[in-house]
Order: sequence, then structure tokens, then C-alpha cells
Amino acid sequence: MSLLNQLFNRGVFGTKCKTCLSLAISRIKLLQNKRDMHLKHMRKEIAQFLQAGQEAIARIRVEHVIREQNIWAAYEILELFCEFVLARVPIIESQRECPSELREAIASIIFAAPRCSDVPDFFQIKNLFTAKYGKEFVMAVSELRPDSSVNRTVIEKLSISSPASEVKLKVLKDIAQEYKVQWDSTSTEAEFGKKHEDLLQGGSKQICDGAAVSQAPKKQGSLESSPSIVVAQSVVSPDSQQKAQHVQGPSGSNNAPLMGCNEIEPSVKSYVAGPVSDAKRETRPQATEILEKARAAIASAERASAAARAAAELVNVNFGSLKLEEGKSS
Repeated sequence: MSLLNQLFNRGVFGTKCKTCLSLAISRIKLLQNKRDMHLKHMRKEIAQFLQAGQEAIARIRVEHVIREQNIWAAYEILELFCEFVLARVPIIESQRECPSELREAIASIIFAAPRCSDVPDFFQIKNLFTAKYGKEFVMAVSELRPDSSVNRTVIEKLSISSPASEVKLKVLKDIAQEYKVQWDSTSTEAEFGKKHEDLLQGGSKQICDGAAVSQAPKKQGSLESSPSIVVAQSVVSPDSQQKAQHVQGPSGSNNAPLMGCNEIEPSVKSYVAGPVSDAKRETRPQATEILEKARAAIASAERASAAARAAAELVNVNFGSLKLEEGKSS
């Protein structure tokens, strides 16, 4: 019974594998034709950008062109692998383990299955080989272990890493030469020659310059506020000055520093005199305005109190007259 099951399973595996491989080959051919037309259109657009002097847009678009070219090259290799495996399906059915001569082709198709969404037949092939060889074999291929045997060109072409600057410059030169565009590549070479560290240093310099500019007004504000601090320090009561002189004493060693301080005091007073006089002039109008407002408020309060007294007297007079009328009536 088990022998019959094995024979039946072999026939099912072979039929499904041939069908999926044939569909994948035909689908890859259709996609190659569409991608070829799309690549020609994109290369023509890049040539137009270079001719118009819009190199920045061309440098961005060329990455997409390189990506499409890589996928196109990977599909060519995968198509050959599918044809190779399709021709040897009977050998795969007859052997329990993966044949060594087919290991690279099968591993590359399994590796490309999640990375080539345009060919859903690769997923069906991956599931068939998972059922035949086990999940460990498929995991080794997906994780690119040393014994995975995946084709290196397929790995490079299906990688999502950004292309190198030399590759982008070469493709741009090829496009300009293909469409006969007179293009000076010096600026693009200089842009591609910049390292990531240089870009970071340029950004940090701009940030430092902005910080220096923002700190300059702060320093000016601190210098403008310093006279008020000097005024606050210079306003000292005469009692505190007498106490300080009494504590220092009339010793000869302390007289020298005191003489130096007396020599410095005139300059400090001359520096502080201007701000102090201005502050006094500013505070006098404010004090007079406050006094006038206070006097007006007191006057209004006195008027209100006088009105309240008059009202109270009227109420008392009316109440007394009412009482007299009631006493006469009684």
C-alpha cells in the first residue's frame, strides 16, 4: 500500500512541478518583453533630463533604471534554471534527496519566490519542494546559509541595496552616449564623489552657524541687562557701609586694598550715574500717575459713602413719619 502511495505521490509531484515550471517560464517571457519596453522608455526620459540640464532628477531616476535592469538579468537566469529543472523532473521524482547538479537551480528558484512577486508560480514551486525536501532545506536557502548553493548573481541582482556611485555614473554615461547627448559629467562626478561623512560635516557646520547666530542676540541682551545688575549692586544702605568699615578696622595692611577700592569707585559711579538718572526719570511719571489714580479712587469712594449716608437718613425719616401716623390713627 505504501508503494502505491509513493508511486501516486510521485506522479502528482511531477505533474504539478512541470505545470508550475512551464507557467513560470511563459510568464517570465511576457514580463521580460514588458520590462524591456519600460526600460527603453525610462532611459529615453533620463536622456531628456540630461539634455535639459536637470541632472538632479536624472541621478534619482537612474537608480530605478538600474533596479529594473537587475531584475531583468535575474529573470533571465531564473528562466534558464526553470528550463533546466523542467527537463530533469523525472530525475527529481526518482531520488529522495536533491541532486547535486540541480541544487543550485532549485535553491535559486526558492530564494527568488518571495522577491519576485510578478511570478506567483515560484511560490507554488517553493511549496512543492518544501513538501519533498522538508522545511530545513527551504530555511537554509531563505537564510542564505553557507550550504544553500544559491546563485551569487541572483542574490546580487535581487538585492534591495542602493547601487554604487560608479555604477550610476556608468549608466548615465551609457545613456548619454546611446542617445547622443552632449553632457558634462563633472558636476555629477563631484556629487557622487561626496562621502556620507562630508555630507554630515556640512550639515553640522550649518547647525553650528545657526546656533552661533542665535546666541549672538542672547549675548547682546545679557550685556544690555548688565547695567541694571550693576545698579542693584551699587544701591547699598549707608548703615551697611559703616558696619563694613567698622569690621575691617584701621589696620595698615587693609588700608591698601581700601585705597584701591576708593580709586575704582569714581569710575563705577560715573558708569552707573547715567542708568540711575534714567531710571529715576522713568519712575517719576509712573509714581505721579499712580497717585492721581489713587486720589480719584478715594474721591469716588467718599462720594459713594456720602450717597449711602443720605439714603440711610431718608429711610429713617420716612420710617419715623410712618410711626407717627400709626400712633395718631390708634
